[in-house]
Amino acid sequence: MGWGGPWACAPLLMLLLLAAGGGERRRAPRRKCPIGCSCTQDNALCDRTDGVPQGLPPDITSLSLVRSGFTELQEGSFLQTPSLQLLLFTSSTLGLIRDDAFVGLLHLEYLDLRGNPFHCDCRIKWLVEWLSSTNASAELGECQGPAELNGTRLSQLHLQDFDCITTALVLFQSLPFQALAVEPFWYRGEQHVAITQPFAGRCSLLEWDHLDGAFRAYASINGSSPVACKPLVVEGRLLVVLAQLAGGSHVWRQEGASGRFVRLQELGPQRIRKPNALASFRVDGDWFLAVADSSKAGATTLFRWGGRGFYAHQALHAWHRDTHVEFLELAGRPSLILASSSQRPVVYQWSRPGRAFLRHTDIPDMDDVYAVKHFRLRGDVYVCLTRFIGDSKVMRWEGSMFRDVQHMPSRGSMVFQPLGIGNHRYAVLGNDYSFSQVYRYDARSGLFVRFQELNTQAPRSFAHLAVHQRDFVFAASFKGDTQIYRHITIDLSA
Repeated sequence: MGWGGPWACAPLLMLLLLAAGGGERRRAPRRKCPIGCSCTQDNALCDRTDGVPQGLPPDITSLSLVRSGFTELQEGSFLQTPSLQLLLFTSSTLGLIRDDAFVGLLHLEYLDLRGNPFHCDCRIKWLVEWLSSTNASAELGECQGPAELNGTRLSQLHLQDFDCITTALVLFQSLPFQALAVEPFWYRGEQHVAITQPFAGRCSLLEWDHLDGAFRAYASINGSSPVACKPLVVEGRLLVVLAQLAGGSHVWRQEGASGRFVRLQELGPQRIRKPNALASFRVDGDWFLAVADSSKAGATTLFRWGGRGFYAHQALHAWHRDTHVEFLELAGRPSLILASSSQRPVVYQWSRPGRAFLRHTDIPDMDDVYAVKHFRLRGDVYVCLTRFIGDSKVMRWEGSMFRDVQHMPSRGSMVFQPLGIGNHRYAVLGNDYSFSQVYRYDARSGLFVRFQELNTQAPRSFAHLAVHQRDFVFAASFKGDTQIYRHITIDLSA
């Protein structure tokens, strides 16, 4: 029949049949629904899932999670379902909801969280804040921890119920030398630190290096067997008192623009036999220096600045092998506490008529105290007393004597140092055989509680320095590298 026969229309017919689906109408695709869930046009019900199911229809407005096996909601758990208006958790084990778990749910009108074992710590603080600011109605469960909040409904929690700011000391810098003492001091508007290095035979002065962002040594004073370096600024000049076991103790002075140190005087050559600690202070306008002498035949001596040097002013506490001297004020009166290996610590108070320190009292039930450090808290004066073996103590001044506040077990402790950093109060108890313990003051109990451990070998001194809105703690090590820790603040609710 040629090309114009009846089969000439076959290709066009086949195309029409294919386009028409072979004579049948195309059905709309079925909506996808994850395993364990049943879905309708607007709703999804999921039973015994191990998490928020993936692949839910994005336009559902209602989601119910029943008998779920997961315990926490992660951030952005519902980003795939932004149209949700109703969200229910029923008979679930949900106990923790991470920050921003409900981010993106702009249309949410109702949340039911009843029957879930919530642990109401700082990780849930954001939820309390979110519930107070959202327009959605909510039925909330109860807290099942911590113990003080057991049975409390989430709706009864307030932001002030959460104390979520904590701190930590993190290692910042190691100094490759052993040290015996660390002494911070202010000079020309900045904080510096003097470090006593007995094995190297010198006193090093450190400052903050703005370029490198670390501490560096900028000057040193050489000696032999130094046990203490005491920097002080007298009449605008920087002095450093270097106490030594051999070779005599000396006062050094920094010279003008050169910054180098020159020896100013030998300190009490006939009086100082075996110095162990120094304290400097001002009383009635005069500078004084107290030197604790640990020799069997020595006497702790008070020196007064006389314009060209320090000269003997008063002998204190002879024949008692003093190991430490601490200056403080008690009831507005200048006072000294001497710690000794042969008797209990003795408190001296300043007598203005005689311009001398007179024995006032001793500290009861505290033999073999190696060192005494004081701090002030809410108008009261406290002392930390260090014992190598036994119990170190925190004691409070109560008008005429010190009384016990708290005992800390000590096994090889040579330093018990209170530290005030911002609004935080700490006490660090060194240990020669194990980790040193950092205690933090708890205002509710009025006691120090264990807070952190520091791995510093044979610590002998701890000191706080504030540099450019950053806080550091120096830890002098007698057997290893001297450590510098940075004090940081952590928001546990973030």
